[in-house]
Amino acid sequence: MIRARRIWATAVAVLAIVGASPGWAQAQPASETRPPAADRGEGLPPDWSITGEGAARQLVWRSDERVPMGDARVEFYAGDRLLGRPAQAKDGRTFRLGLDGVRLDSVRDLQVRAAGRRLDAPGTAPGASSGARSGVTVPERLPANPVDPGKPGAYRTVTGEYDLPPVRLPGFAQPVEMRAVVVAPKNADGRRPLALFLHGRHFTCYTPQGEVTGDWPCAAGAEPVPSHRGYLRDQRLLASQGYVTVSISANGINGQDWSAEDGGAQARSSLVRQHLAHWADWSAQPGSAPAAVRQAPRADLSRVLLVGHSRGGEGVNRAAMDSLYPPPADQDGYHGRVRWHIRGTVLIGPTIFGQNPVPDVPSMTILPGCDGDVSDLQGQVYVDGTRRVSRGAALHSAVYVVGANHNFFNSEWTPGQAEAPADDDFYNDEEQPDPVCSPGTRTRLTADQQHKAGASYIAAAARLFVAKDDRVRPLLDGSGRRAPSADPARVLTHAVGAGRGAGFLPDGKVTVSGGRLCSAVDPSAAKACLSSETTGGSPHFAQWETDREPGRRAVALSWSSAGSAARIRPDRPLSLAGGKALALRVIVPPNTTGTQLDVSVTDSAGRHRTLGRVKADGLPGSDRTASYWAHEVRVPIGSDDAAALDLKHIKSLELTPRSRSGKAWLMDAWAWRPGTPVVREAPLPRVDIGRLTVKEGNSGVRNYRVPVRVAGQGDGQVRLFVSDPVTGRVTDRLVTVRPGTHALDVPVKVEGNPRFGNDIEHDVFVKAVRTAVVGSHRGGVTVENDDPMPSLSIAPIADRVSEGKPLKWRVSLSAVADTDLGGTFTLLPVTDGPELSTKDVDPRWLLENSGQSPDPERPLSKVDGLSPGVSIPAGRTTAELVVPTLRDGVAEQPESVRLRLDDDSGEPQPGAPVVTGTVVDTP
Repeated sequence: MIRARRIWATAVAVLAIVGASPGWAQAQPASETRPPAADRGEGLPPDWSITGEGAARQLVWRSDERVPMGDARVEFYAGDRLLGRPAQAKDGRTFRLGLDGVRLDSVRDLQVRAAGRRLDAPGTAPGASSGARSGVTVPERLPANPVDPGKPGAYRTVTGEYDLPPVRLPGFAQPVEMRAVVVAPKNADGRRPLALFLHGRHFTCYTPQGEVTGDWPCAAGAEPVPSHRGYLRDQRLLASQGYVTVSISANGINGQDWSAEDGGAQARSSLVRQHLAHWADWSAQPGSAPAAVRQAPRADLSRVLLVGHSRGGEGVNRAAMDSLYPPPADQDGYHGRVRWHIRGTVLIGPTIFGQNPVPDVPSMTILPGCDGDVSDLQGQVYVDGTRRVSRGAALHSAVYVVGANHNFFNSEWTPGQAEAPADDDFYNDEEQPDPVCSPGTRTRLTADQQHKAGASYIAAAARLFVAKDDRVRPLLDGSGRRAPSADPARVLTHAVGAGRGAGFLPDGKVTVSGGRLCSAVDPSAAKACLSSETTGGSPHFAQWETDREPGRRAVALSWSSAGSAARIRPDRPLSLAGGKALALRVIVPPNTTGTQLDVSVTDSAGRHRTLGRVKADGLPGSDRTASYWAHEVRVPIGSDDAAALDLKHIKSLELTPRSRSGKAWLMDAWAWRPGTPVVREAPLPRVDIGRLTVKEGNSGVRNYRVPVRVAGQGDGQVRLFVSDPVTGRVTDRLVTVRPGTHALDVPVKVEGNPRFGNDIEHDVFVKAVRTAVVGSHRGGVTVENDDPMPSLSIAPIADRVSEGKPLKWRVSLSAVADTDLGGTFTLLPVTDGPELSTKDVDPRWLLENSGQSPDPERPLSKVDGLSPGVSIPAGRTTAELVVPTLRDGVAEQPESVRLRLDDDSGEPQPGAPVVTGTVVDTP
């Protein structure tokens, strides 16, 4: 492992020796706040450094191995506090985060995470145990569904590709390709439904030598990675059943989305709709279509299914939203009419950075149990995040595939099948194999088994959402049926929506006794549903932009003996009338078996009745999986229950454990009835947060407002989060929005001054609560520093001393700054006389500045990573550079040390001065 140099937070500066050209040097800024140890980078873990100059001061982590380009965002944390999202360098190993406006209170617990998984400590996660969990359970094989959508249809298929002129998308410097592969039924009559596939974020380019990059466009000698060809198996299955299918390429977005505030969701939506617009043209005028399209039957744009993998999933979700509720024109890359109707979406291991699902478009989300990329399975929010937001007619299904990883749903991301280099995204430690997900375990799927299962369930969604065949609904809605074509995969499902009636929802106004109303996201172990010490994670509790989030809750149960009921009482009675069952989504710990709960209800007259008993076993799980996932269990509501209770006025739900001990979490409970209701999209207001960038100014106070756009129709309710840039504290409030009003008014006061400082970001986030949708969920006001950095000068205080006394130089700023400034030095070989050695300086100083020991004795210029530095705190103008020496009592010639200011790579700055200090024997 490469050990990072200890570098002062002020890293690189250009210094002027007193007497040299005035104003020649400029200082390097540190953090906006100024805890001295953190800002100087003291105690940095291995492989971390703080580098840069000017406004480019950065926190840098370097991995000992290349980190594959994936869909989950890489994030830097200090403990459990998000610092920001770094950019990945071309070497694939280096990640850099700009520190302007970032509070770096401590550097001792720096972490690198992607979807909750630690990248700087492979195989670990917050709360991970030291060893693998034993006793893995395997779900029972479910009964077969009478209709299996994974069986090939009657049509032969035809395949072709098209490549249109590239398009320009807002925020991206390079144009994006319009390339796709088409698979269609041969000799099919009439217009056929269209299924469009969008791949996720992966390497963009590769060479014959096996090198991969995230560049766009590809360099000379490199070829684009054909990620869009990775769903041919799925396309052929759908085409054999009568669908026209197209899989589009998005390398141009993948190569440029690292700086997009939404991770590229809006750009991907624009690309999808650009392709759909062409298909609408070609359907109207077939003669204008490319050859690959002309050989297919005409597409019926009133029946469109969108399929997205990873960030492609978030992209097609946004495309569905944008097709119903238009985005701001300046953010959008498509400005034509909507000439299509999206009937449903399929989201495979998706990201959902905005946590903004479309409530009135049916969806199926595949959650890969061994996902090593989007490992927190945040796509669960496409289900949970739709509850009570709109009409509730659309089915939103979660499909948990035990033993599936992230990549193998795409053959071009699968080793042995891909043209470009590919790998298994689930990290396998051969010394500590994972009991669930390491290759060869009884729960891990092979690539072929996984892709076959994925194709079957994509076809199930197409048959339900587009063809309206209710016979396949039991495969998706938690009814406990399997598609034999997906065998041997173990696939479990649950759902919300689809006309489920009144529900017990912990997110709403409820009181709980005998259990604990817990928070999905909260740093307090007493409030959180799962503490940070829990082994493994839960897709239901995936973190968003904040470390605590009101409005996302569950009911936690814990018991050491049977018989003690937990009671959930909403603020008003609910109606279960017309329901055929009460469907509950219940989490039990992974690898547990036999959890049993009696389910009872009480009506407003106080009549109590037990509807039945449910049983739940935990998913197979380890410390590296998100296996705290809710099973759907049901108890019937019969005519005898209707006779004994007033089902129109049920005031409470009771859960009574009947197993000896255990834990469980209730996500929700609903009145369920079979069938798939007709979905009619509601007219809703849409909220988009923008970002305004302003200059600080030299004086006075200016007032700005976060740009917010509310469009569409009707009233809605959202939760607004506002982050304080100084303290990092986030406040929230519920806001009612409607087009043409300014309820989402976030004022920002900017005080100008002539002092150099960091840029300051006033961030806000928003999430839909009721009858609203959110497009761009994040924005704010960025206040740019517009003052020049002060110059630095250096003058000797004591540059010729007796041994045992410190060498000292005074480093001075030309003006006071609002942030810490300073510089870092590299030691050069002495060219005239002996050089100070590791035995001539204080060993503590040597350790703090290099991490090295004095033994074996060697010249200071030969010490790996020795980089003494100086930091001038905000509000001050001077600091001292000190080299403490030791008295050895040995008669010897004067010894010297030479220091030069360098950049992080060890290269000198042009014209950088060299300071020299000399130590002589004590008289």
